[in-house]
Amino acid sequence: MTSTTGRLQGRIAVVTGSSSGLGQAICLAFASEGATIFCIDLYPNPRNPINPTTLRADDFHNRVSHQPGTHERIRQMGGEAMYHKADITKAREVELAIRACVQRYKRVDIMVNNAGVSVESTHVRPLRCHETSEEDYDKTMAINTKGMFLGCKYALKQMLDGQEKVYRSRGWIVNTASVQGLVPYYGTPSYCASKGAAVMLTKQIALDYAKDLIHCNALCPGFLETSMTQNLQGQTEVLEEIQRKHPFGGVLGSVVDVARAAVFLASDDAAWITGVPLPVDGAYMLR
Repeated sequence: MTSTTGRLQGRIAVVTGSSSGLGQAICLAFASEGATIFCIDLYPNPRNPINPTTLRADDFHNRVSHQPGTHERIRQMGGEAMYHKADITKAREVELAIRACVQRYKRVDIMVNNAGVSVESTHVRPLRCHETSEEDYDKTMAINTKGMFLGCKYALKQMLDGQEKVYRSRGWIVNTASVQGLVPYYGTPSYCASKGAAVMLTKQIALDYAKDLIHCNALCPGFLETSMTQNLQGQTEVLEEIQRKHPFGGVLGSVVDVARAAVFLASDDAAWITGVPLPVDGAYMLR
């Protein structure tokens, strides 16, 4: 694979939620900068934007496609990558996944906790807190918050145990939060709560591990054109409202723009940055 600038040359990156959307874009961007990618997801193949049965983005399991997996695409382009199946809500599976990466590649340099879910976006209409089911809340928090905690926990152990300190860097953690972890949005109480927790977890880890020269920052994407927002894309009034709140114009952002920010946060260019929730939102936060 031809490297653009080689900012991540020789580094080993673990990425959860690697098979689709933003996770796949981050993997491809990291690989283009010279990183070796250890892909973690429930399925190796990407999701279709919609469930072909209902024509909505509702059931993940019914939307897995037969397109090449992220690790296969990276290998086809000359990079190095492998896929490992794991449920990030289960501690043992996350621990074994990180261990498998170390067994294969000897270390973990970069941990990207990207896997996430927006259960509320699959509903026919927005639901306020009193209408939200405990099941939706628990699932959202398990994946978006607990999964991130477990990824940090086991990656940090490897970063502390397996690497010598170098100037301003010993490891990089990049967590995918959201602008909805910074400001609320209608009808998404579980998602906003989970992403707010992700932002604070990022800051807390940054504080605790700064003395170990381990960086921890968060991406806070705005509204992106992914399967997670597929149902929004079919709601004209909602899209128009979102468009009005983006000074840059356009409707939804691109995963490529967020992936570029992820490269920055995982590189030496961010050597003096930690604990930062970085909005990548087309100026949405300014409105």
